[in-house]
Amino acid sequence: MKNDIPYANRDFIPDGDAYPDRWAEDARAYREVEVAVGRARLNTAYGNHERERFDLFHPAGQAEGLVVFVHGGYWRLFDRSYWSHFAAGATAQGWAVAMPSYPLAPEVRIADITRSICAAVQSAAGYVAGPIALSGHSAGGHLVARMACDDSVLSSDIRDRLHRIVPISPVSDLRPLIQTSMNADFMLDDAAAMAESPALMAKAVDVPVSVWVGADERPVFLDQARWLADAWDGSDLHIVEGRHHFDVIDDLIDPESDMVRALLG
Repeated sequence: MKNDIPYANRDFIPDGDAYPDRWAEDARAYREVEVAVGRARLNTAYGNHERERFDLFHPAGQAEGLVVFVHGGYWRLFDRSYWSHFAAGATAQGWAVAMPSYPLAPEVRIADITRSICAAVQSAAGYVAGPIALSGHSAGGHLVARMACDDSVLSSDIRDRLHRIVPISPVSDLRPLIQTSMNADFMLDDAAAMAESPALMAKAVDVPVSVWVGADERPVFLDQARWLADAWDGSDLHIVEGRHHFDVIDDLIDPESDMVRALLG
């Protein structure tokens, strides 16, 4: 398919195949520590599907608010267990962090995953008071952007609590994915792709949006980030020098990073 190579990330990242195992090990080590000190609530259900579960990591003291981080994997791969350590920056700054898993394609459609993430945000918000910040990477960047669209099913009280949204390397226009082999799992046609594309939809929530992408990512991901930032007036676009699709999220671990500041405000 004509867009397979443009949207292939791992093949163009040095030692790209090693990242998932590295993430999983670092995440396991982080969870073990947080469980041992009593700051982790794991495997909380937010829906009926076996993958509709989230882990919640608390700061040392009273939480100032809630971050929900949604993982990537082209809506087909991974679960929350790979990403736990990316909560470290926000928890060090006094925020709780929820990390949901969600049902994957081809078992479900992307629109179903969007609804699952709505349910995850709603459920996690019941455990932590205060403002809510959303961040997600790649497909997760798409999913958190969808929470601000005019068809979002988030309740009005949750919308009122939304503080900031930080999509990282998001897929904001799904139409190019129709011409990828992955679409055998997505089953997108033009109508379905448009209905799930934040860059083609109005932002219905008055919340700051900061879009991040690595300067060394595939050109289409730079395009995708720009499309979202351009479509939503007032959005910031940050192109991070020296970062590719797999390490652009590393700054979430650093409580003093510009990315964490953008997320927490």
